[in-house]
Amino acid sequence: MFVVTSFGESHGACVGSLVDGCPAGLELNAGEVQAFLDKRQRNVLGSPRREPDKLEILSGVFEGFTTGAPICLVIWNRDVDSSAYEEIRHVPRPGHADYAARARYGGFNDYRGGGRFSGRITAGFVAAGGVAKAVLGRIGVEVAAHSLSIGRVSVGGEFTIEKVKRAYESPVRCADPEVSAKMVEEIAKAEAEGDSLGGVVEAIATGLPPGVGDPVFESLDSELAKALVSIPAVKAVGFGEGFGASALRGSENNDQFLSVDGKVSARTNRAGGVLGGLSSGMPLVVRVAFKPTPSIKREQRSVDLMSGKEVKIKLQGRFDPCVVPRAVPVVEAMCSIVLADQCIRCGLIPQVLR
Repeated sequence: MFVVTSFGESHGACVGSLVDGCPAGLELNAGEVQAFLDKRQRNVLGSPRREPDKLEILSGVFEGFTTGAPICLVIWNRDVDSSAYEEIRHVPRPGHADYAARARYGGFNDYRGGGRFSGRITAGFVAAGGVAKAVLGRIGVEVAAHSLSIGRVSVGGEFTIEKVKRAYESPVRCADPEVSAKMVEEIAKAEAEGDSLGGVVEAIATGLPPGVGDPVFESLDSELAKALVSIPAVKAVGFGEGFGASALRGSENNDQFLSVDGKVSARTNRAGGVLGGLSSGMPLVVRVAFKPTPSIKREQRSVDLMSGKEVKIKLQGRFDPCVVPRAVPVVEAMCSIVLADQCIRCGLIPQVLR
């Protein structure tokens, strides 16, 4: 019911999103949405491409409140340089969608900067997520994310949402200052060697009441997984213990219940706040694994699709040595979008807010 349509390409005129189904009467502060969008860029070690990402809201908001009409969120591309992509137009970059996209669209797709398959389109995801966060705020649901690992450097322990929120003080979006410094060093080392890194982003949502979800095929976790895997470079999604649960016994993995002030809770949260596709009332915890940035400055092997011959390729464009820090607000946004949709479906959020 809360529908987000993404549009735009990396080197096209703009990127953005259209949000349909947002309740009318929501007080929407454009400055707060812009501030959330800024988190995708600010203080992040990454690409030399410097887009201002100034958000324009073209419809669906009047006198500071949503009208119930579709909300059009536009971010203009201002710092575009496509020269590096002309030379390799017919040579697919290893690890990218170039070859698959050419096969799918017959070569008519925009190849510049990856076009539709670029991480640039996630700016529109974050803008829509800013609207979703405002919707969730009406029922006290909060979502926050942070960098759990970059390369072989990871942070341990459990995190409260309050601590996770402070992750934006770190240039790599890590909630632990000491580990943050090591992550910065890890990225710098990989970049100096002409290489790249991947990592894991963890998102936490609190305030979600039990029973939210719509099983079977549109359950809470299946909808979240679909949205999160739609983020470029995501290769795996896990809830709670995730893959780790497969190595546990039932007696170790089960979250045993207890009563706290007359309310049902759980002693642990290995399920990550989801049972049977429905929220359990415990904090939602989801981890998202990102592959290393496929664009690297090392020489690699590919095929010239015009001649059919194998060739060597060395990329010269502008790209991130690690997408994880920039992906943190994207994960936060995607979780917020799904949770807003699920809460509207369950009737927790009415169509008109007063």
